Amino acid sequence: MDVIDEAKILDGKVISSKIKQNIKDKIDEKKKTDPSFKPGLAIVQVGNRDDSNVYVGMKVKTGTALGFDARHVKLPSSITESELLNAIRGLNEDADIHGIIVQLPLDCDEKIDSAKCTNAVSPVKDVDGLHEVSAGRLSRGELSNSFHCCTPKGCLALIKESGIEIEGKHAVVIGRSKIVGSPMANLLTWANATVTICHSRTKNLEEMVKLGDIVVAACGQKELIKGSWIKPGAV
Repeated sequence: MDVIDEAKILDGKVISSKIKQNIKDKIDEKKKTDPSFKPGLAIVQVGNRDDSNVYVGMKVKTGTALGFDARHVKLPSSITESELLNAIRGLNEDADIHGIIVQLPLDCDEKIDSAKCTNAVSPVKDVDGLHEVSAGRLSRGELSNSFHCCTPKGCLALIKESGIEIEGKHAVVIGRSKIVGSPMANLLTWANATVTICHSRTKNLEEMVKLGDIVVAACGQKELIKGSWIKPGAV
C-alpha cells in the first residue's frame, strides 16, 4: 500500500503473544485438576514443499511451547487420495488427538481433491475451520459451537485492537476465498458491520474501497489496493 501520513500500524505480534499466553494459562489451569491433560494437535502434511515445511515447523514449535502434543504426520508425495483419507479418519478416531490440520497445498504426485480431505476431518476436530459444516455454521452466525479460519480471526483481532467500534460500520472485504475472504465477511457481519464483498473483477473497486470504515484486502494480489483509496480514519 502507499504510505499514508500519520497512519498507525497495528502490531500483530503483540496480540499473538497475548493469545498464546491465554492458551498456555488455560492449559496450565486444567493440569492442576488433571495432571495428565495434554491437548493433541495433528498436522497432516503431504510431500515436502519448502514453504509447508516452514509453516508446519512453526506450528509444531508453537504448539509444543504452549503445552500441546503437536504431532507432525508427514506423508509421501506418492500417497493416494484413499490412503490420505484413511489417515485422516484414523486421526478422527484417535482419542489423544483433539485438533487436526491438513496442511495446504497438498504436494502429491497424483491429483487429490483437497476439499474432500478437509471435509474428511471431523467437524469437532476441524481447528482450521475448513469443513463445510464449520463454514455453514459461521455463515448462519453459530459462532459458539464451531471453529473459524485462523487468518480471518486474526484480522478481526487486529481490527478490535485498533479501538474502532465495529457495529454499524461499513466494512469492505476484497476477496471471496473460502479460507480468508468469505469467512472474514461473515465474521464482520456477525460483529454487526455492514459488509460489502469485492474482488479482482469488481469494476468500481476504488470507489467501493473509499467507502470503507474497515477495509480487509484478502485477494492475494500484491498492491491491488492503493493507500490513496483508504479514507481518513479507516482501519
